[in-house]
Amino acid sequence: MDSLGKRNVLIAIFVALAIIYIIRLVFLQLVDDSYLRSAQQNVLQEQTIYPARGLIYDRKGELLVYNDAIYDLNVIPEQVKGLDTAMFCKVLGITKDDFIAKFEKMKRSVGYAPYRPGLFEKQLNIPTYAAFQEHLFDFPGFYVNVRTDRKYKFADAAHVMGYIGEVTDRDIEKSAEYYRMGDFIGISGVEKSYEEVLRGQKGVSYVLVDSKNRTQGRYKEGQFDTPAVAGQNIELSIDHQLQALGEELLKNKIGSVVAIEPSTGEILALVASPTYDPNLFVGRERGNNYMKLLRDPSKPLFNRPLAAPYPPGSIFKILMSLTGQQEGVLNPSTSYACHRGYLFVGCHPHSSPLQLRGAIAVSCNAYFCQVYRSVVNNPRYPRVENAYTSFHDHMESFGLGKKLGVDLFGEGGGLLPTSKYYDKIYGRYRWQALTTISLGIGQGELGITPLQMANATAAVANRGYWITPHIVKTIDGKKNPNPEYNNKHWTTIDTSYFPIVIEGMHDVVMAGTARIAQIPGIEICGKTGTAQNPHGKDHSVFFAFAPKDNPKIAIAVIVENAGFGATWAAPIASLMMEQYLTGKHDTRPALLDRMLKGNLTHKNDTNATTQTIKN
Repeated sequence: MDSLGKRNVLIAIFVALAIIYIIRLVFLQLVDDSYLRSAQQNVLQEQTIYPARGLIYDRKGELLVYNDAIYDLNVIPEQVKGLDTAMFCKVLGITKDDFIAKFEKMKRSVGYAPYRPGLFEKQLNIPTYAAFQEHLFDFPGFYVNVRTDRKYKFADAAHVMGYIGEVTDRDIEKSAEYYRMGDFIGISGVEKSYEEVLRGQKGVSYVLVDSKNRTQGRYKEGQFDTPAVAGQNIELSIDHQLQALGEELLKNKIGSVVAIEPSTGEILALVASPTYDPNLFVGRERGNNYMKLLRDPSKPLFNRPLAAPYPPGSIFKILMSLTGQQEGVLNPSTSYACHRGYLFVGCHPHSSPLQLRGAIAVSCNAYFCQVYRSVVNNPRYPRVENAYTSFHDHMESFGLGKKLGVDLFGEGGGLLPTSKYYDKIYGRYRWQALTTISLGIGQGELGITPLQMANATAAVANRGYWITPHIVKTIDGKKNPNPEYNNKHWTTIDTSYFPIVIEGMHDVVMAGTARIAQIPGIEICGKTGTAQNPHGKDHSVFFAFAPKDNPKIAIAVIVENAGFGATWAAPIASLMMEQYLTGKHDTRPALLDRMLKGNLTHKNDTNATTQTIKN
């Protein structure tokens, strides 16, 4: 090859190398931004802006839940250079081993992406935060992020409001990585059910820092920042004064109170006892407090009003009265004699025979066993199973035996046995009305939650319909958009059958088993119940509504192992109805004092774990 040919080859090689370098340079600058991002991360910090979580109010505008600032220590691993580890550990009050463990955990949380910020230490206390700020320039890559934790103004309504806690890996995955490790999320109550409403939307801020980790200002005057959007405020249907009174009245007792506004389905009070102070789930000790409450034998975390199934006892007789009329086997003048009971079902002394209204007033067991037997043995049906299914459907139309759809997690469906249920126990065609006769007085296999009891009461108060119970009244001042909270669910009972039953319920309070529940100037309709309990003393049960016409409140109270319905449940319900309807509850001081001082736990240290943590 001559010299000219060699020169051309060399020129071609140099041109080819130049083209390769140019193409690589274009790719790095225009296509692959990893080097650009790496360079930017040396001078930029991407900081998450946490939104203020929505506030929670009661139906009268009383603030119940608000926010408080907390300080988290975040780090961008790529920027950690020349760190004085000894000084860092001294300021934070941790060991070098702690530092290594936390740093490794943080890197795992960000997927080992060195340019992504991660949580190193959560919820610094004020002295530590102040000390860290003084030494910030010594700790390149670290910065403090301010966010909010919850504060609960009152130590009540814990099962209503719920609490927030740190997200799990599952929460992060389900949120399409909206959440990051260390973020908060609603765990129970309204905080959980309305998480997406309350949480708001995160923002992002890009901050310039110098080589000594000192903030130099916003990158490009914040034109790439995204502002956080605060969560929406919520107004609960709860009346806080009524809720607080209910918790006081149930102190040192085990049970539930549920009060509903019949015309709207709005829950006015939802009381569980024992309970806990929701502020126990605020701050660094929330995990320890949770474990203490979880181990507490009194089960303060258990949401009894929503999930605990109880035999309703004699309050079930009200629904039997309506079902019997609807099935054509009962009318107001139907009379049955009582001989201190019916077969193996006993009854207390009272006048006999009785018609329907009188049987309701004195709560005659024999009468309603007869009603149940006539319903299930109704000759219009070819078999007992068919008649029983009709009975079941009537009861289900009042919301028994199924979840009602309340806007709180943890609702139970209770138990309303079907004919197939008894087929499995006794065999098909091998059972009849007498086999299940205890259902007629609200015993046997029935399991009704306090929420279902209150809802059924509201249906009677409304003369035949109920609206799905709910706890959130408005969101950012606008009516709760769920259409279910406007729909009337009509029972299978004709409205013409309610008046005689309501008169009987009025007699219960005026001259029957619940005279103790009378409130001067207010017509109350109610029914006591003494629910047999195979595990101990009978439960005290009462449900009622008031006023008799145009009712404003329907309430169900159950006090476990407390005996007769008139002894504890009826007075508690009466005091709460008086509070809601008149704004005061101290017009009967002796009754109030007995309810407040009553200790049915047989232990002076009831809820000891809860009380100790509170104090």
